[in-house]
Amino acid sequence: MECKKDANLAGCNCTYDPCTRKGICCECLAYHLKSRCLPACCFPADAEATYDRSFDHFARLVQARRA
Repeated sequence: MECKKDANLAGCNCTYDPCTRKGICCECLAYHLKSRCLPACCFPADAEATYDRSFDHFARLVQARRA
């Protein structure tokens, strides 16, 4: 499958600038799940900026109807 990195970057809200996986969603998702967390695209901008990408943080946001 061909990666659509340029198109993916348009929707990527990751604020971690040195990330080498930006726009390569399959690598990003695999990396974060292996680390037992979620990628930036699962979080609203203010929550992503905290760099807390844990499942618990995501669950709190869902419970508050913010994710």
